[in-house]
Amino acid sequence: MSPSKAEAEILDVDGHEVRISSPTKMVFPEPGLTKLDVVKYYLAVAEGALRGAGGRPMVLKRFPKGIDAEPFFQKRVPENHPGFVDTATLHYARGTSAEEAVIRDAAGLAWVVNLGCLDLNPHPVRAEDLDHPDELRIDLDPMPGVDWSQIVDVAFVAREVLDDVGLVGWPKTSGSRGMHILVRIAPQWDYKQVRLAAETLAREIENRAPGLATARWWKEERGESVFVDFNQNAQDRTVASAYSIRPLADARVSTPLDWDEVRERRPEEFTVLTVPARFAERGDPHAGIDDAVGTLDGLLRLADELGPAEKPPRGAGPDGRRQSLMPLIEVARTKTKPEALEALETWRSRHPSVAEQLHPADVLVDGMRGSSSLWYRVRVNLQHVPEGERPPQEELIADYDPWAGKVWPGAPDSAPGR
Repeated sequence: MSPSKAEAEILDVDGHEVRISSPTKMVFPEPGLTKLDVVKYYLAVAEGALRGAGGRPMVLKRFPKGIDAEPFFQKRVPENHPGFVDTATLHYARGTSAEEAVIRDAAGLAWVVNLGCLDLNPHPVRAEDLDHPDELRIDLDPMPGVDWSQIVDVAFVAREVLDDVGLVGWPKTSGSRGMHILVRIAPQWDYKQVRLAAETLAREIENRAPGLATARWWKEERGESVFVDFNQNAQDRTVASAYSIRPLADARVSTPLDWDEVRERRPEEFTVLTVPARFAERGDPHAGIDDAVGTLDGLLRLADELGPAEKPPRGAGPDGRRQSLMPLIEVARTKTKPEALEALETWRSRHPSVAEQLHPADVLVDGMRGSSSLWYRVRVNLQHVPEGERPPQEELIADYDPWAGKVWPGAPDSAPGR
C-alpha cells in the first residue's frame, strides 16, 4: 500500500473527532513532513493561528497534488463539512456569491488541513459583519533585486506613518519574500473606504521613502523597490494569515514578530520545525492585536489632503486595453510556474545580448488568478535596452488559455475570448 493510500487516523481535538486521511502522505519531502505532521503543527500553534483566521470566512487553497503542483481555490465550503465548522455567505463585487467556511477552533484547523490546505486565507471581515472589515492589511511586496534590509526599512516607515495617524501595526513575515503589517480597525467603514485608506497609507510611505517604496499599481513602473500593495484590501482579496505554512520546500511559516525583532530575524528562520518551539516558549507576539483597535479617520483625512491618486492611462491599445508607458513585450502564458520559467529561458536564449542588459525588475513573471487556480504570464520590460536593439513582440512561446472551456453563468456553452 502506498503512503497516500494509508489508513486514515482519527484525532480527538478538544472533544471533536477529526478524520485525517492519508496521514503518512509526504507533503514536504525536504524536511520530511507528512500530512499528519502538518496537522500537528497547526494544533501546536492553534491559539495564534485562530487569532489570525478564526471567525472569518476563508477561501480554501488546496494542494491535493503536493507543493510542486498548482493549488486550486475553493470558495464554497464542502457540503459534508462537520458541525464544528461554521459558514458565511459572501456576495462578491461581480455579482456572484459563495457560502464559505468559517473555522473557530483547533478542530476546524485540523479539518481544513485534511482537505489539503497549507496556508490559511481568511477575508478581513468577521462572519458576524461581512460588509465592514476590521483589519487593514499592509503587504510589502519586494520587486526582484530587492533584499530583506530594504523591506525592513520600508516596514519602519510604514510604522511611522501608522503612528502619525493613531494606528498600531503588527508585523509578520509573509512566509515568502515579503512582510505583512496588520492593523486592527473598528468595523465602521466599508471595503471602498478601507481600500482608500490603504492606498493613502501606501502613497504616504512612498512620499517618505522615494526609491525604496512605491505605490505604483503597474508592475513595470515600480523599479527595484518595495511595492506597498494596497489592493490586498479590495473586496474578494485574501492573504495568508498568521502562522500559515507556505508552499515552499523548507515548509516556511508566516510568523508574527515583535518590532524589536524585525531587523534581527530572517524569514527562512521560521519553519514548521522551528515555530512550535518558539510559540511554546514565548507565546504569540500578536497576542494584543485585538485590544489595539483603531480608527481610519486620520488616514481618510490624509486622503483628502493628498487628493486623488494619479491614474495611469487606459484603453489606448488596439484591443481596448490599457497601453503601458513602458516598452513591454509578452513572452508566454502558461499553466504552471516551471513552464513560465522555461519559456523565459527560451526567450533569453533567442535574445542573449538583450537579456544581458535587463535589470532584475525588468523580468515580470506574474501569477494571475484564473477561475479556480493560478496561471502565469511572462513579460519583459525593455526600458534598459537601447531602442534600436529591442526585439519586437513575437508569437508567444506558450499560449495557455485559462478560460478555455469555461461556461459563464447566463452565457452559451462557449469559452469567452480573452
